Amino acid sequence: MAEPSTQKHTTAAVNNPTVNVEVDTSYENDSSYGDELSAYSASLTSSVLEYRHENGRRYHGYRDGSYLLPNDEQENDRLDLLHELCLQVLHRKLYLAPIKNPQRVIDLATGTGIWAIDFADQHPQAEVIGCDLSPTQPTLVPPNVKFLVDDIESEWAYERQPFDFIHARYLLCSIKDFGRLIKQCYRSVKPGGWVEFQDWDGYPYSEDGSYDGTGLQMYYDKVYGAFEEAGYEVRPGPKLEGWFKDAGFVNIQVKKIPVPYGIWPKDPHLKKVGAWVQVGAETGFEAGALAALTRYKEWSKEEVIALASQARADGRRRDVHPIVDFYVVYGQRPEN
Repeated sequence: MAEPSTQKHTTAAVNNPTVNVEVDTSYENDSSYGDELSAYSASLTSSVLEYRHENGRRYHGYRDGSYLLPNDEQENDRLDLLHELCLQVLHRKLYLAPIKNPQRVIDLATGTGIWAIDFADQHPQAEVIGCDLSPTQPTLVPPNVKFLVDDIESEWAYERQPFDFIHARYLLCSIKDFGRLIKQCYRSVKPGGWVEFQDWDGYPYSEDGSYDGTGLQMYYDKVYGAFEEAGYEVRPGPKLEGWFKDAGFVNIQVKKIPVPYGIWPKDPHLKKVGAWVQVGAETGFEAGALAALTRYKEWSKEEVIALASQARADGRRRDVHPIVDFYVVYGQRPEN
């Protein structure tokens, strides 16, 4: 009887190496430990809510500085608007992956949580998790939704209870290592499960050259240049397929959708989509540029406002016809 027990102990020692964590002996036999724990938990909570206020905007407190866009009400309204834009682009579909009866789902960098909430309404049998650096999601949500404060570029613990479906959307200018993130998704999705990323090639272009030399082009060149110098990826869309392949996914599907900026297209659907793009961009010009240019390029707030104003003006010209490419890429982890 002793031999199996010894073997089991040896295996456990190999898989779980000893970690020497020093004990704080001041807590031993201390009846106030419960009060101390409450105080420590409150301190952790307050650190999440200690937002940075800068240039008239509010930014996340947890992992301060790792995300360069605001998290205030003005920005949250814009994120909800961008949710509607994506629905317009995808003809009211939340996702394109061929998932069936998902039981456990996560939405990475969920923002206001609107995608997670809509998905939970459509799939009441699924447990849906939304994670983000900021706890700015609503409290009145479907019972099968919960939100977590987490940094998706840090190490995950999700592999212990893997997901049927992992979704991420609009992460350009937010992530520094997409390849690593997508490999974490691979490890955290069940065999046979699906991962879907929806994102942009951030730099607009025009087919007739009308975009070249405009204030709109100057805006994106300056702002995206600052993000790139800070280490962020601003053109994830066309690279997603390669990252999915490198991670080990199979049955990868890529959908590239050219999306107009503005109401210049003749096609009614494209005109409507272009209007959503323009509104989303105009309401976000200053938000997208302030932190990147003032923190990394030593611009003043007034200079950023002037740049945004010029971009806004040229974006409204009927003789300027910008296009930006939207990508939907999904893949499956092999069954075996």
